[in-house]
Amino acid sequence: MSDQSSGAAAAKPSTWQALAVFFEHRTLVMLALGFSAGLPNLLLYDTISAWMRQAGLPLDVITLFSLVTITYAIKFLWAPIVDRVKIPGLYQMLGKRRSWMLLAQIGVIFGIWAIAVNMPAVSAAVAGGVEGAVQPPPNVNLIGVVAIFAAMTAVFGATQDIAIDAWRIEVAAVERQGAMAAAYQWGYRLAIVVSGAAPLFLASRIGWTASYSAMAIVMGVGVLGVLLAPREKSVEPKPFPPATTPIWMEALEWIGRVALLAFGACFIGAGLSGKAEPLTFMFPWIGMEGGIAGFTAWWTGKPWGAVWQVFGVAIGLAVVAFATYPMFKSRPSAYFAGTLKEPLEDFFKRYRGTGALILAMICVYRIADFVLNLMTAFYVDVGFTLDEIAGARKLFGVVMSMLGVGLGGWMVARFGLMRSLIAGAIVQPLSNIAFSGLVFTGPWLPGLYACIAIDNVSAGIAGTALIAYMSSLTSLGFTATQYALFSSLYALPGKILAAISGRIVEGATAAAAAGETEWLRAWFANMSPTAFAHLVQERGIPAEAYAAGYMTFFIYSGVIGIAAFVFAVAVMRRQPPATESAQEAPAPA
Repeated sequence: MSDQSSGAAAAKPSTWQALAVFFEHRTLVMLALGFSAGLPNLLLYDTISAWMRQAGLPLDVITLFSLVTITYAIKFLWAPIVDRVKIPGLYQMLGKRRSWMLLAQIGVIFGIWAIAVNMPAVSAAVAGGVEGAVQPPPNVNLIGVVAIFAAMTAVFGATQDIAIDAWRIEVAAVERQGAMAAAYQWGYRLAIVVSGAAPLFLASRIGWTASYSAMAIVMGVGVLGVLLAPREKSVEPKPFPPATTPIWMEALEWIGRVALLAFGACFIGAGLSGKAEPLTFMFPWIGMEGGIAGFTAWWTGKPWGAVWQVFGVAIGLAVVAFATYPMFKSRPSAYFAGTLKEPLEDFFKRYRGTGALILAMICVYRIADFVLNLMTAFYVDVGFTLDEIAGARKLFGVVMSMLGVGLGGWMVARFGLMRSLIAGAIVQPLSNIAFSGLVFTGPWLPGLYACIAIDNVSAGIAGTALIAYMSSLTSLGFTATQYALFSSLYALPGKILAAISGRIVEGATAAAAAGETEWLRAWFANMSPTAFAHLVQERGIPAEAYAAGYMTFFIYSGVIGIAAFVFAVAVMRRQPPATESAQEAPAPA
């Protein structure tokens, strides 16, 4: 499904033809499926925390529920099952991808409903001890039941994501992947707004149980999307060889390989999520000397915690690779090789010497965005009020982000995938540099809105282009596995660089305050007197020093973003050869 093979012979579409892609049947269905994918997320770790806090649960119990979202980070481990397994009955009616989507949606609906039914019992158990002299701890068994349903819902939600991504890639040609990605993101972000606000609004009027039950009903939007979705184009995987070893030996091999996968998943999940709990749960003795809190602080501390997290992912991937290596001539070896080893071999076989370059480009493409993890602090330091920041980011920013996503989808349809990818690589670092204007203007509200608009539009373009590009790298038969792996790992390098953002600002500010960078401070002789004014009063450090610190960071973030452009151009120049799967007829328009 390469960009070159599917688009080379086609004539360049007009502006209106590119826009018409957004109104096609499959694109509208994608909007509903994106909504279905986004709805469970906040319900499982954010919105439910308000319910739990009202019920009187302690914060340490509430924060543990955020661990269920780790399933989204390690979903590529069971994505091969979605690639290979046909669900009896549903497969004959709906096909492979839609049957998996429907099964996952049924699981999500049941899970949300089960949480709604069981949470009142937890609330009652906690409230029952209020009148006593000593508040009893929450009923562990009841909380455990809710936790199990939350974890089950997260697994089904992640499985739904896998199936939706695979369907999106297999049902549309590459030139339509931009519009499909845009529709997915629109639906997803709308669901985030609904799942974050609607349950709170309803809970204050009809209660939490009815509120969550209503969210389970709203998941029907996704079910309707599945029923209206066209059937995808897919290929049948190679059958597994017959058994050649005794059943007891196969059973031992299954147990050993699954145990290794679980072992590797703990490292991968802890690294990708930035949470230490998967490791402390698997290895309870890991923090015996300094305690679990000490290990958690070590694992999550900046900047070295990010290094350990990336290293942990590398260890986990090595363990998973070992667990899937076909060491014996047996069905378990053939199964694991066919589900995890062969998809990677297929990718590197199709792209040969360019494969490593492509993966490197994917890993660095969004770095310019990832390092901007201190922007809220920057807005506060410049002098904006919290209300001004909230209005610009939460409402206006969302609208601009949606606009950028749509613009990215239109660019892919109008100008092609690689040109859109390069355009996204250009606008990301430029948008970072735009923030430096606020250093000179101070808390000027139009300037804030302009920067938010530039940043969110550029991020929408780049994100849509990258999703479409990663989709083009997959091949029929391995779509779910390959895309899930790309989407899980692309943010890894950004972890380390984002962890040092604050240190860059603080170091450059201290150097400027000490007079070590007078040439840089001279840039800000005419800056607004309102910029960083409250910091000058509180800390006695000149405003020019703060300006120099943040300017250093914005220049750094812009320069580091150039890496995405360099890699994108290198990939385009090398033009990976078309694969056998890519040369097949594209999906119908």
